[in-house]
Amino acid sequence: MIPTITAFEQSPDRGQGLARDMPVRWALEEVSQPYDVRLVSFSTLREGAHRDLQPFGQIPTYEEGDLVLFESGAIVFHIAERHAGLLPSDASARARAITWMFAALSTVEPVIVQREVSLYLESDKAWQEERLPIVEDRIRSRLVELGARLGDQEWLDGTFSAGDLLMVQVLRRLSGSNILNDYPNLGAYVARGEARPAFKRAFEAQLAVFTGKASDRQE
Repeated sequence: MIPTITAFEQSPDRGQGLARDMPVRWALEEVSQPYDVRLVSFSTLREGAHRDLQPFGQIPTYEEGDLVLFESGAIVFHIAERHAGLLPSDASARARAITWMFAALSTVEPVIVQREVSLYLESDKAWQEERLPIVEDRIRSRLVELGARLGDQEWLDGTFSAGDLLMVQVLRRLSGSNILNDYPNLGAYVARGEARPAFKRAFEAQLAVFTGKASDRQE
């Protein structure tokens, strides 16, 4: 059965591949799973039909038969468990990959999102100029730790996994800033993720929505 995901009809990221459907698209492309996309407007997000799928009125959602999921991390995890290619077969390596999934979303992403909040929602506050450097220092602390752990490895734990997929996508949220320039191994890590054919297909599919060239089905 071909799953259906939801994505923004007009994404705030303007085709940069940063909206929350991007990691889901990427995961589906990595496992060669075709999928349908249902585009939703901001007004639709607040309506009951969508909230029945996503109680917080966000994207993406994932529908496959009677199964309905929300939260991009949970959806990526489901895809990785259902299809070979995103989680190692070895039990210990699999557990470590899942740990990195949680680390990406629970440890690294929150401080990066704080920066976005400061830039886009607090720019009119008198204290924003003082807060932003503090937030960026927190990001740098995380990047120092992550960069030290990655070292000169290609991926976080041997082969590419769902942990890398989510971590790369989280670090991509720093695009437009110069922060990653100070961490060459992390910049190269992100570049390796973006060079993967599956990432490119997912990015092009999301970009097509912004440019008005998207089809109803992504394969």
